[in-house]
Amino acid sequence: QVQLVESGGGLVQTGGSLRLSCRASGGTFSTSTMMWFRQAPGKEREFVAGYNWNGGTVYGDSVKGRSTISRDDSRRTVYLEMSRVSPNDTAVYYCHAGKDYWGKGTQVTVST
Repeated sequence: QVQLVESGGGLVQTGGSLRLSCRASGGTFSTSTMMWFRQAPGKEREFVAGYNWNGGTVYGDSVKGRSTISRDDSRRTVYLEMSRVSPNDTAVYYCHAGKDYWGKGTQVTVST
């Protein structure tokens, strides 16, 4: 049974940084298929960060230049680091992997 467990969410001050983790268990997918999405209240889920076909990183326009996705294959874990956060980054952050597996999400709230 596949499980994706996100952690690291919470309250962050505007201008600060966050670091999220997503650990996978079960399944046979590579960590290179793991990616981050987010969904803000009243908005559609949007892509945040992931890897492309040759292992390079890809970022959504709203986080490009201030976010970094990384992974630890031995731990089957991917990380998302984001700096210079603003209230616009307030959302539930979800991990996605493999064919179509989703975690339950971790809430990030950026205070003014």
